[in-house]
Amino acid sequence: MSASISEPLFQPRPMDSADLPAVMAIERRAYSHPWSEGIFRDCLHVGYLCRVCELDGRVIGHAVLSIAAGEAHLLNLCIDPDFQRRGLGRSLLEACFDEARQHHAETLFLEVRMSNKAAIRLYLAMGFNEVGVRAGYYPAGDGRREDAFVFAKTLLD
Repeated sequence: MSASISEPLFQPRPMDSADLPAVMAIERRAYSHPWSEGIFRDCLHVGYLCRVCELDGRVIGHAVLSIAAGEAHLLNLCIDPDFQRRGLGRSLLEACFDEARQHHAETLFLEVRMSNKAAIRLYLAMGFNEVGVRAGYYPAGDGRREDAFVFAKTLLD
């Protein structure tokens, strides 16, 4: 049984390059096709909103947002598999909503693998709607590709 983690222990903060070893370890454990360290470095360099969440001083998740022209795009959201199903993904996503609103984004978009049922359930529960499909968007191994749902959520109150 997974217990929820209380809010005061959850500490999202800006990501910096010193966090990349922990972020990469989480990426490799959580995804069959993780982002490279270079992608994270590029996101930090261009000024995307890159966040990590900590629990008792340990990095246990991360998110990357791009914001421009009144729109936000959630590029990556990941919680360490050992800490999933405890409400942390939801909390980190809510923090992303707040950050996007602070930067005057009216809509938040994301792509999600069609096979990622847990993430799809989370996004639908958080008010996202399917607005499209990107054929062959994700690598799936052996030269194959996997389609992605495109989801959107209005951030206006």
